[in-house]
Amino acid sequence: MDNHFAIIDLNTRRKKLEDTLGEMLFGAVEIREQGGKKYIYLHNRVGGKQVTSYAGNYTDNLYNLIISNNKRARAIKKELRKINHKLNELGFSEQDIPETVLRNIDFAKRNLALTIHSQAILEGVATTFAETEEIIENGQVSGMSTKDIAKIVNMKRAWEFILDKDVILSEQNLGLLMQINRLVEEGFYYNAGKIRDVPVRISGTVWRPEMPIPSKITESLNNILKSKRPNIYKAIDLVLYVMKSQIFLDGNKRTAIIFANHFLISKGLGLIFVPAEKTDSFKKLLVDFYENNKKQKITEFIKKSCYIAI
Repeated sequence: MDNHFAIIDLNTRRKKLEDTLGEMLFGAVEIREQGGKKYIYLHNRVGGKQVTSYAGNYTDNLYNLIISNNKRARAIKKELRKINHKLNELGFSEQDIPETVLRNIDFAKRNLALTIHSQAILEGVATTFAETEEIIENGQVSGMSTKDIAKIVNMKRAWEFILDKDVILSEQNLGLLMQINRLVEEGFYYNAGKIRDVPVRISGTVWRPEMPIPSKITESLNNILKSKRPNIYKAIDLVLYVMKSQIFLDGNKRTAIIFANHFLISKGLGLIFVPAEKTDSFKKLLVDFYENNKKQKITEFIKKSCYIAI
């Protein structure tokens, strides 16, 4: 468990560093002159090949930025080497992703705004689909609270995390679940991603969840994943278990849906999300499940109304 959580954490850090590196202008500088004007070109080695790219018209600011970025890029590459070395020590090896899973990843990415919008509505975030798209693309939109915007941005990061090629074939376990919650709740609680150690109340119901115990959570997740049930029902069981257990202080519904989708996508089987127009019906069935443990109705509802197969 400790190694697996460490691997997930290292892969998360690696992806952030790689994304940062991909957004930077850096490389060996070449200044070309033509028609009395100066232009900056950059030389980098990509995949063992020398690649030249145009950076822009020469200005002192652009030139100084690239020089500064070169220093920063060296530091990032050094950190990436350390992370890769640590991953090797922990026994991590990248696997070839099956074609069915790659198609599912592409499907999930193309429907990212739809799934995140549905999760936002389920959480009571007042956002339109267009506003959700704008936040996903640009990280902001006018007329919304910073808290609601942060929830959507965090969900985007959590989805990007599970869809990463180094994460999608990871095991579904407590370590992965905790990492998803950490991303979902980042900036909201100091103990984001930590199993709660205080009682909680759930709005809309008199039912109270028990205090979560790590060993019992692991056992329950294993029982679900190793059951003989079809994979779609395993995914639904994961959603309902995490939601009802209230493992974390907050963000359990968001965490549950993203966690279950990691399982589905890793099998190439589509997506689960609660359509915005089905939110009220889902919440009523969820309360009934909490209070009376009536699982069949909400299970069939999710399969019929909240599941898209590929």
